[in-house]
Amino acid sequence: MSALLLLFACLVLGMVVARWAKPPAGAVPGINWWVINVALPALVLDLIPRVKFDAQLWLPVAAMFIVFGGAWLLFGLLGPRLGWSRGRIGALTLVCGLGNTSFMGYPMIQALHGQAGLSLAVVADQLGTFPLLASGGVMVASIYAGRSASAGVIVRRILTFPAFVALIAGIVAGVLGGWPTALHDVFAPLGATLTPLALFSVGMQFRFQLGRGQADALALGLGWKLLLAPLLCWLLARASGVGGLVMTVSVLQAAMAPMISAAILADEYELDPQIANAVLGAGIVLSLLTIPLGNALLPAN
Repeated sequence: MSALLLLFACLVLGMVVARWAKPPAGAVPGINWWVINVALPALVLDLIPRVKFDAQLWLPVAAMFIVFGGAWLLFGLLGPRLGWSRGRIGALTLVCGLGNTSFMGYPMIQALHGQAGLSLAVVADQLGTFPLLASGGVMVASIYAGRSASAGVIVRRILTFPAFVALIAGIVAGVLGGWPTALHDVFAPLGATLTPLALFSVGMQFRFQLGRGQADALALGLGWKLLLAPLLCWLLARASGVGGLVMTVSVLQAAMAPMISAAILADEYELDPQIANAVLGAGIVLSLLTIPLGNALLPAN
């Protein structure tokens, strides 16, 4: 409970500071830079060498692909029948197909399941969500915005992302027996800064403005992201015989709020940014309730 209260406090503090404290210009990009380029790679370097890779670890990765692929299929079929613009279909595919599995996923999974759960959350994020954002996300944005996507740019984006480089280094270190204690003592405190700063940043960026005619898109988008997608992942786990903490973390990561970067991508490609930000804001708030509730229904280990 104290860990969840910390997450809530950091989120609310970010919202309060953004509204009333007049933070300096560039505060959010600066915080995000630290989280993405320092805290996240340090956390990956610290955790990945200690992950015991086994046959069940396909599930956290597959769950992220189910969420994204299912969103694209669902909104691609429903959108034209509901009279949605291509921009709205693309925006909902992005924000409801890509979850906030790092900025919110890491802190929430760690609060609920400790370091063991956090290690699995890293696998889902780094091998599932991030490659999907860099490849499928850019592809969807380009298709629905009427632009072309370069395969070279996508590959370069994946291979040069700091956390992905850290992932490869961490896997090699794990094969060789892990990091020396001195390096672990450096990575651990740097990685620990991710939780408060990430949620503080999310709070500072929180927005919710619902325009006319957007209620159906909001309900369908969050219905998929927070309920149907994790339910499908749970059914897949049950059907394939994967249980315990691997199943729990996979389902919870599938149920995370929409990704902030996905909303930024939708805005960059002019894909109905208003609905993208409305879904993002509502999803963040609702997930603070739905994630603990879903966790209570899943096995603890």
